[in-house]
Amino acid sequence: MLKSARKQQMDPEGRMPLAAHLRELRNRLLKSVLAILVVTAIAMWQYKAIAHFVTGPVIDAVGCPKNTLPTDGKPHPCAEITANGLLAPFTIMLKLSLTTGLVAASPFWLYQLWAFLAPGLHKHEKKYALSFVGAGVPLFLGGAYLAYAVLPTTAGALVGLTPSDWANLFPADDFLDIVTRMVMVFGFSFELPLLLVLLNFGGVLTGKRVLSWWRFMVLGITIFSAVATPTGDPLTMSLLAAPIVLLYFGAVAICLFNDRRRQRANPDRDLADDEASELDLTPAEVGAIEPVESSRILPGEPGEDGTDRGRRGYDDVT
Repeated sequence: MLKSARKQQMDPEGRMPLAAHLRELRNRLLKSVLAILVVTAIAMWQYKAIAHFVTGPVIDAVGCPKNTLPTDGKPHPCAEITANGLLAPFTIMLKLSLTTGLVAASPFWLYQLWAFLAPGLHKHEKKYALSFVGAGVPLFLGGAYLAYAVLPTTAGALVGLTPSDWANLFPADDFLDIVTRMVMVFGFSFELPLLLVLLNFGGVLTGKRVLSWWRFMVLGITIFSAVATPTGDPLTMSLLAAPIVLLYFGAVAICLFNDRRRQRANPDRDLADDEASELDLTPAEVGAIEPVESSRILPGEPGEDGTDRGRRGYDDVT
Protein backbone atom coordinates (compact mmCIF):
# COMPACT_ATOMS: atom_id res chain seq x y z
CA MET A 1 0.00 0.00 0.00
CA LEU A 2 2.93 2.31 0.69
CA LYS A 3 4.53 1.67 -2.69
CA SER A 4 5.16 4.96 -4.43
CA ALA A 5 2.82 5.71 -7.30
CA ARG A 6 5.72 7.18 -9.27
CA LYS A 7 7.40 3.79 -9.46
CA GLN A 8 4.42 2.63 -11.48
CA GLN A 9 4.54 5.76 -13.70
CA MET A 10 7.69 5.62 -15.79
CA ASP A 11 7.24 9.06 -17.35
CA PRO A 12 10.75 10.61 -17.40
CA GLU A 13 9.27 14.08 -16.77
CA GLY A 14 7.42 12.92 -13.67
CA ARG A 15 3.96 13.56 -15.14
CA MET A 16 1.07 11.67 -13.59
CA PRO A 17 -2.71 11.86 -13.67
CA LEU A 18 -4.51 13.53 -10.80
CA ALA A 19 -5.50 10.22 -9.19
CA ALA A 20 -1.88 9.11 -9.12
CA HIS A 21 -0.85 12.40 -7.52
CA LEU A 22 -3.48 11.91 -4.82
CA ARG A 23 -2.27 8.36 -4.18
CA GLU A 24 1.29 9.63 -3.96
CA LEU A 25 0.26 12.34 -1.49
CA ARG A 26 -1.63 9.78 0.58
CA ASN A 27 1.40 7.47 0.70
CA ARG A 28 3.76 10.29 1.70
CA LEU A 29 1.40 11.49 4.42
CA LEU A 30 0.94 7.96 5.71
CA LYS A 31 4.68 7.40 5.89
CA SER A 32 5.13 10.67 7.75
CA VAL A 33 2.35 9.84 10.21
CA LEU A 34 3.82 6.37 10.83
CA ALA A 35 7.25 7.87 11.52
CA ILE A 36 5.74 10.38 13.95
CA LEU A 37 3.77 7.60 15.69
CA VAL A 38 6.89 5.43 16.05
CA VAL A 39 8.84 8.27 17.64
CA THR A 40 5.81 9.14 19.78
CA ALA A 41 5.66 5.55 21.08
CA ILE A 42 9.35 5.68 21.99
CA ALA A 43 8.78 9.04 23.70
CA MET A 44 5.93 7.56 25.75
CA TRP A 45 8.34 4.94 27.03
CA GLN A 46 10.70 7.72 28.18
CA TYR A 47 7.92 10.10 29.16
CA LYS A 48 9.16 11.01 32.65
CA ALA A 49 12.69 11.77 31.47
CA ILE A 50 11.33 14.01 28.69
CA ALA A 51 8.99 15.77 31.15
CA HIS A 52 11.92 16.55 33.46
CA PHE A 53 13.95 17.76 30.47
CA VAL A 54 11.18 20.16 29.39
CA THR A 55 10.15 21.48 32.79
CA GLY A 56 13.57 21.38 34.46
CA PRO A 57 14.87 24.79 33.27
CA VAL A 58 11.59 26.49 34.20
CA ILE A 59 11.54 24.91 37.65
CA ASP A 60 15.15 25.98 38.19
CA ALA A 61 14.25 29.52 37.16
CA VAL A 62 10.96 30.11 38.98
CA GLY A 63 10.30 26.97 41.01
CA CYS A 64 9.73 27.12 44.74
CA PRO A 65 12.34 25.51 47.00
CA LYS A 66 11.57 22.05 48.31
CA ASN A 67 9.16 21.66 51.22
CA THR A 68 7.75 25.14 50.59
CA LEU A 69 4.64 26.50 48.92
CA PRO A 70 4.09 29.56 46.70
CA THR A 71 2.07 31.12 49.55
CA ASP A 72 4.87 31.14 52.14
CA GLY A 73 5.49 34.86 51.71
CA LYS A 74 8.90 34.66 50.02
CA PRO A 75 10.62 37.88 48.90
CA HIS A 76 10.62 36.67 45.30
CA PRO A 77 7.59 35.02 43.66
CA CYS A 78 7.88 31.37 42.74
CA ALA A 79 5.63 28.85 41.03
CA GLU A 80 4.70 25.19 41.14
CA ILE A 81 3.76 22.94 38.21
CA THR A 82 0.68 20.91 39.04
CA ALA A 83 -1.39 18.17 37.41
CA ASN A 84 -5.08 18.89 37.87
CA GLY A 85 -7.40 15.88 37.74
CA LEU A 86 -7.11 12.12 37.74
CA LEU A 87 -6.59 11.82 33.97
CA ALA A 88 -4.25 14.81 33.74
CA PRO A 89 -1.00 12.78 33.89
CA PHE A 90 -2.19 10.53 31.05
CA THR A 91 -3.30 13.49 28.90
CA ILE A 92 -0.02 15.28 29.56
CA MET A 93 1.92 12.17 28.59
CA LEU A 94 0.12 12.03 25.23
CA LYS A 95 0.68 15.73 24.50
CA LEU A 96 4.33 15.65 25.44
CA SER A 97 5.02 12.45 23.52
CA LEU A 98 3.27 13.72 20.39
CA THR A 99 5.23 16.99 20.50
CA THR A 100 8.45 15.01 20.82
CA GLY A 101 7.42 12.87 17.85
CA LEU A 102 6.75 15.91 15.66
CA VAL A 103 10.10 17.49 16.48
CA ALA A 104 12.26 14.36 16.45
CA ALA A 105 10.71 13.01 13.23
CA SER A 106 11.06 16.33 11.38
CA PRO A 107 13.97 15.08 9.18
CA PHE A 108 11.79 12.26 7.88
CA TRP A 109 8.59 14.20 7.14
CA LEU A 110 10.57 17.06 5.61
CA TYR A 111 12.19 14.52 3.30
CA GLN A 112 8.78 13.12 2.39
CA LEU A 113 7.67 16.64 1.47
CA TRP A 114 10.71 17.02 -0.79
CA ALA A 115 10.18 13.56 -2.32
CA PHE A 116 6.62 14.50 -3.26
CA LEU A 117 7.67 17.77 -4.92
CA ALA A 118 10.99 16.73 -6.51
CA PRO A 119 9.73 14.66 -9.52
CA GLY A 120 7.79 17.67 -10.78
CA LEU A 121 10.90 19.86 -10.81
CA HIS A 122 13.56 20.28 -13.45
CA LYS A 123 16.96 18.71 -12.96
CA HIS A 124 18.60 22.01 -12.02
CA GLU A 125 15.83 22.66 -9.49
CA LYS A 126 16.04 19.28 -7.74
CA LYS A 127 19.39 20.06 -6.15
CA TYR A 128 17.90 23.25 -4.75
CA ALA A 129 14.87 21.37 -3.46
CA LEU A 130 17.15 18.82 -1.82
CA SER A 131 18.77 21.67 0.09
CA PHE A 132 15.34 22.26 1.63
CA VAL A 133 15.89 19.10 3.65
CA GLY A 134 19.58 19.73 4.32
CA ALA A 135 19.05 23.27 5.59
CA GLY A 136 15.41 23.03 6.69
CA VAL A 137 16.03 20.44 9.41
CA PRO A 138 18.77 22.43 11.23
CA LEU A 139 16.71 25.61 10.96
CA PHE A 140 13.61 23.93 12.37
CA LEU A 141 15.54 22.30 15.19
CA GLY A 142 17.38 25.56 15.84
CA GLY A 143 14.10 27.43 16.20
CA ALA A 144 12.75 24.73 18.50
CA TYR A 145 15.86 24.89 20.66
CA LEU A 146 15.63 28.70 20.83
CA ALA A 147 12.08 28.38 22.14
CA TYR A 148 13.28 25.90 24.73
CA ALA A 149 16.19 28.18 25.71
CA VAL A 150 14.13 31.36 26.15
CA LEU A 151 11.31 29.67 28.06
CA PRO A 152 12.94 30.01 31.52
CA THR A 153 13.68 33.70 30.91
CA THR A 154 10.12 34.25 29.75
CA ALA A 155 8.69 32.40 32.75
CA GLY A 156 10.88 34.39 35.12
CA ALA A 157 9.77 37.70 33.61
CA LEU A 158 6.09 36.78 33.84
CA VAL A 159 6.25 35.32 37.35
CA GLY A 160 8.08 38.43 38.49
CA LEU A 161 4.90 40.43 37.82
CA THR A 162 3.02 38.47 40.50
CA PRO A 163 2.12 40.45 43.66
CA SER A 164 3.84 39.19 46.80
CA ASP A 165 0.60 37.97 48.40
CA TRP A 166 -0.39 35.85 45.39
CA ALA A 167 0.51 32.27 44.53
CA ASN A 168 1.51 30.85 41.14
CA LEU A 169 0.35 27.41 40.11
CA PHE A 170 1.19 26.24 36.58
CA PRO A 171 -1.23 23.55 35.35
CA ALA A 172 1.00 21.08 33.53
CA ASP A 173 -1.34 20.70 30.54
CA ASP A 174 -1.51 24.48 29.99
CA PHE A 175 2.24 24.75 30.44
CA LEU A 176 2.89 22.04 27.84
CA ASP A 177 0.45 23.72 25.44
CA ILE A 178 2.58 26.87 25.66
CA VAL A 179 5.77 24.87 25.15
CA THR A 180 4.30 23.08 22.11
CA ARG A 181 3.12 26.31 20.51
CA MET A 182 6.43 28.04 21.10
CA VAL A 183 8.43 25.12 19.68
CA MET A 184 6.28 24.86 16.56
CA VAL A 185 6.04 28.61 15.98
CA PHE A 186 9.77 29.17 16.44
CA GLY A 187 10.64 26.12 14.32
CA PHE A 188 8.43 26.96 11.33
CA SER A 189 9.25 30.67 11.51
CA PHE A 190 12.90 29.86 10.93
CA GLU A 191 11.93 28.27 7.59
CA LEU A 192 10.84 31.62 6.07
CA PRO A 193 14.34 32.73 4.93
CA LEU A 194 14.94 29.31 3.40
CA LEU A 195 11.71 29.62 1.41
CA LEU A 196 12.82 32.99 0.02
CA VAL A 197 16.19 31.54 -1.04
CA LEU A 198 14.54 28.59 -2.78
CA LEU A 199 12.19 30.91 -4.68
CA ASN A 200 15.20 32.96 -5.78
CA PHE A 201 17.16 29.92 -6.92
CA GLY A 202 14.10 28.72 -8.80
CA GLY A 203 13.90 32.04 -10.68
CA VAL A 204 10.64 33.19 -9.08
CA LEU A 205 12.03 36.12 -7.05
CA THR A 206 15.06 38.33 -7.52
CA GLY A 207 17.30 39.54 -4.73
CA LYS A 208 16.41 43.18 -5.40
CA ARG A 209 12.72 42.37 -5.16
CA VAL A 210 13.21 40.59 -1.84
CA LEU A 211 15.34 43.47 -0.53
CA SER A 212 12.69 46.01 -1.54
CA TRP A 213 10.28 44.32 0.87
CA TRP A 214 12.48 44.83 3.94
CA ARG A 215 10.25 47.43 5.62
CA PHE A 216 7.13 45.30 5.22
CA MET A 217 9.02 42.14 6.18
CA VAL A 218 10.37 43.64 9.41
CA LEU A 219 6.94 45.00 10.30
CA GLY A 220 5.25 41.72 9.37
CA ILE A 221 7.75 39.64 11.36
CA THR A 222 7.23 41.87 14.40
CA ILE A 223 3.44 41.61 14.18
CA PHE A 224 3.63 37.87 13.60
CA SER A 225 5.91 37.43 16.62
CA ALA A 226 3.53 39.41 18.80
CA VAL A 227 0.54 37.31 17.71
CA ALA A 228 2.26 33.91 17.51
CA THR A 229 3.99 33.89 20.89
CA PRO A 230 1.56 32.40 23.40
CA THR A 231 2.83 34.46 26.34
CA GLY A 232 2.51 37.80 24.52
CA ASP A 233 5.26 39.52 26.50
CA PRO A 234 7.69 41.86 24.67
CA LEU A 235 10.72 39.80 25.70
CA THR A 236 9.56 36.60 24.03
CA MET A 237 8.33 38.56 21.02
CA SER A 238 11.74 40.19 20.60
CA LEU A 239 13.58 36.90 21.05
CA LEU A 240 11.51 35.45 18.21
CA ALA A 241 11.53 38.46 15.89
CA ALA A 242 15.24 39.31 16.10
CA PRO A 243 16.62 35.97 14.78
CA ILE A 244 14.04 35.86 11.96
CA VAL A 245 14.94 39.40 10.88
CA LEU A 246 18.64 38.47 10.87
CA LEU A 247 17.91 35.32 8.89
CA TYR A 248 15.83 37.37 6.46
CA PHE A 249 18.71 39.74 5.70
CA GLY A 250 21.02 36.74 5.43
CA ALA A 251 18.63 35.27 2.85
CA VAL A 252 18.66 38.62 0.99
CA ALA A 253 22.46 38.50 0.83
CA ILE A 254 22.38 34.97 -0.59
CA CYS A 255 19.75 35.98 -3.17
CA LEU A 256 21.79 39.00 -4.31
CA PHE A 257 24.93 36.87 -4.60
CA ASN A 258 23.05 34.28 -6.64
CA ASP A 259 21.65 36.99 -8.94
CA ARG A 260 25.13 38.39 -9.52
CA ARG A 261 26.48 34.92 -10.26
CA ARG A 262 23.63 34.26 -12.68
CA GLN A 263 24.16 37.64 -14.36
CA ARG A 264 27.86 36.97 -14.94
CA ALA A 265 26.94 33.77 -16.75
CA ASN A 266 24.43 35.61 -18.99
CA PRO A 267 26.00 36.84 -22.29
CA ASP A 268 23.23 39.46 -22.73
CA ARG A 269 23.63 40.99 -19.24
CA ASP A 270 24.61 44.42 -20.65
CA LEU A 271 21.45 44.76 -22.76
CA ALA A 272 18.38 46.63 -21.63
CA ASP A 273 15.10 44.79 -21.18
CA ASP A 274 13.68 46.28 -24.41
CA GLU A 275 16.90 45.94 -26.42
CA ALA A 276 17.35 43.06 -28.82
CA SER A 277 20.57 41.08 -28.76
CA GLU A 278 22.87 41.30 -31.78
CA LEU A 279 22.56 38.62 -34.43
CA ASP A 280 25.58 37.08 -36.11
CA LEU A 281 24.78 37.45 -39.84
CA THR A 282 28.16 36.17 -41.09
CA PRO A 283 27.54 33.60 -43.85
CA ALA A 284 28.60 30.13 -42.94
CA GLU A 285 30.06 27.60 -45.33
CA VAL A 286 27.70 24.99 -46.66
CA GLY A 287 28.90 21.45 -46.28
CA ALA A 288 28.70 18.64 -48.78
CA ILE A 289 25.22 17.98 -50.12
CA GLU A 290 23.98 14.51 -49.38
CA PRO A 291 21.88 12.84 -52.06
CA VAL A 292 18.35 12.02 -51.01
CA GLU A 293 16.51 9.20 -52.74
CA SER A 294 12.83 9.50 -53.43
CA SER A 295 10.78 7.03 -51.43
CA ARG A 296 7.87 7.03 -53.89
CA ILE A 297 7.48 7.54 -57.62
CA LEU A 298 6.16 10.86 -58.86
CA PRO A 299 2.59 11.11 -60.12
CA GLY A 300 2.26 10.28 -63.77
CA GLU A 301 5.55 8.36 -64.15
CA PRO A 302 5.26 4.82 -65.54
CA GLY A 303 6.15 1.87 -63.39
CA GLU A 304 8.68 -0.85 -64.20
CA ASP A 305 6.14 -2.81 -66.29
CA GLY A 306 5.28 0.25 -68.39
CA THR A 307 1.91 0.89 -66.82
CA ASP A 308 1.02 4.26 -65.44
CA ARG A 309 1.04 3.25 -61.75
CA GLY A 310 2.24 6.64 -60.70
CA ARG A 311 -1.10 8.37 -61.23
CA ARG A 312 -2.15 8.46 -57.62
CA GLY A 313 -2.65 12.18 -57.21
CA TYR A 314 -0.57 14.69 -55.33
CA ASP A 315 -2.33 13.95 -52.06
CA ASP A 316 -0.85 10.46 -52.04
CA VAL A 317 2.67 11.80 -52.43
CA THR A 318 2.39 14.61 -49.90
